[in-house]
Amino acid sequence: MISVHSPIVAVGVRAVTPLAVIVAAYLFFAGHNQPGGGFAAGLVLGAVLSLRTVAGLYEPVNGSKLMAAGIMVAAAIALIPAAIGGGMLDMVVWSGELPLLGKVKTGTAAIFDLGVVLIVVGLVDSVLDGLGTDDIAIEPVTGEAR
Repeated sequence: MISVHSPIVAVGVRAVTPLAVIVAAYLFFAGHNQPGGGFAAGLVLGAVLSLRTVAGLYEPVNGSKLMAAGIMVAAAIALIPAAIGGGMLDMVVWSGELPLLGKVKTGTAAIFDLGVVLIVVGLVDSVLDGLGTDDIAIEPVTGEAR
């Protein structure tokens, strides 16, 4: 991988990862009232996985388990309201007071978005695993793919 020959890349990716995770968390939580949500947060986390894979800091695994968990979460949130007599994808909202944050409101849409995040991250992980990341790493001496 490129990080074997360039510790600067590995350090840079390690430094950027926490910031990208914070941006993904913001997109996840702001997505109900502003642009963003589960898909945007999943794409940012997928980009983090891609950068860490190319830098040699992460070895992709079969992401099908993450995708399956995400599908089960999203399907459950979609179907449970219909099973108890409501409409499909009816949202239940909870609100409360937290000491430092003040009034906080959330609902089942956040759980649905969590399922979407799992699906997107699992898909990116599966794609990286399927590509065989050893084949996409650039050899710094020759500039050719391995």
